[in-house]
Amino acid sequence: MAHAHTLAANPHWLPANPPSVLKDIPGSRGLPFVGNTFAVLKDPIGFTNRMAAKHGPVYRNRTFGGDGVILLGPDANELVLFDKEKNFSSEQGWGPILNLVFPRGLMLMDFEKHRADRKALSVAFKPEPMRHYAAELNTGIAGQVGAWANRTLPFYSAIKALSLDLAATSFLGVPLGPEASKINQAFVDEVQASVSPVRTPLPGTSMRRGVKAREYLVDYFTREIPGRRNGSGQDFFSQFCRATDEAGQPLADDAIVDHMNFLMMAAHDTITSSATSLIMLLGKHVDWQEKLREEVLGLGSNDGSVPYEQLDRLVLTEWAFKESLRLMPPVPSIPRRALREFTFGGYRIPAGTFVGVNTAYTHHMAEYWPDPERFDPTRFSPEASKGRHRFAWVPFGGGAHMCIGLHFATMQIRILIAHLLSRYRIELAPGAGADWQIFPIPRPKDGLPVTFKPL
Repeated sequence: MAHAHTLAANPHWLPANPPSVLKDIPGSRGLPFVGNTFAVLKDPIGFTNRMAAKHGPVYRNRTFGGDGVILLGPDANELVLFDKEKNFSSEQGWGPILNLVFPRGLMLMDFEKHRADRKALSVAFKPEPMRHYAAELNTGIAGQVGAWANRTLPFYSAIKALSLDLAATSFLGVPLGPEASKINQAFVDEVQASVSPVRTPLPGTSMRRGVKAREYLVDYFTREIPGRRNGSGQDFFSQFCRATDEAGQPLADDAIVDHMNFLMMAAHDTITSSATSLIMLLGKHVDWQEKLREEVLGLGSNDGSVPYEQLDRLVLTEWAFKESLRLMPPVPSIPRRALREFTFGGYRIPAGTFVGVNTAYTHHMAEYWPDPERFDPTRFSPEASKGRHRFAWVPFGGGAHMCIGLHFATMQIRILIAHLLSRYRIELAPGAGADWQIFPIPRPKDGLPVTFKPL
């Protein structure tokens, strides 16, 4: 079983609990061996809704070889993500899912170690580097979307390829050339491995492909480090290579490799998903597409480029992005592990319990989001946001582990939308994007065919 294997490999982790410790919490262990894994992978939103309707906002569940407890709603998000008592381990929560392919990434660190590494990495997200990335994003996006005129493209694939190219320039500082498809495939293989029901890298399994992909990327990054340490590149990778810890020492090579492997995956896969859901929603809601176009054209740019200093003027664009993240969060649920016993919703939950909070469920709770299936970016206006629970919207997580790249993601989406809407009308075929695969990261099963009609 995944959890037992991971616990044995990490001696500082709490030992595994017998399933009987959760017997007082309502829920289901599902089928022998696989639990509810296949039911959750098939329809995660429907599964959560059924469990919540039957058992309420606290229930136990068994997936990917381990038993855990799901806590639903903004109060649960605040307890677990804000974690003011430092009781919930992100390392032991994500570890069983990600340890074989993304070990020691920022999400797989806790408390003091996490704080120190995050502080060292945050140099790459300061205003000067962000200004540099904005210029790179404008150039990279303009260079590709110009060729989309009068074409019907599977938008998910097109934006995935573009996101990887953008990550290559902003993150790695190199146009990848022939290595691009190999690096892209390596990230695809790693992400697929993270949700593979087979948790051991046996020959022919997606876990094996993921582990091999990691070996390839580790080798690629390691070769590059010495040159970057001594260079003056402005890309993320070069900045991490020159970053120092609180004692003034450079980060170790293996730490840089682990952070790059994790952050590049996190950036290009989540942005691909969230850009696709936003484009789908703007294709369906032409009135909002027009409002955003008017806002973009109001910047007075000849070619759709948005200088870093003007990004904040795209207010409606940001509201629309936030609303698309509400409707389709790129990380639908967030795992943690309780280090000490705690109580929630009238239940006593023992130390060592795997705990999940469900972003997608909270984002559709009608008491916080009236008519929750409707696309309405004005929900994020200052007036509409006033008094709303601050953990009712958590697409970037929250607390100490809030996504380190959230401002980069928002910047990339604003620049992408400015380039697209200043050039094209976005047209969807009827029924496009009707069916999505939610795990590991949401994507439309039809690839979202989109036609770009020049204005």
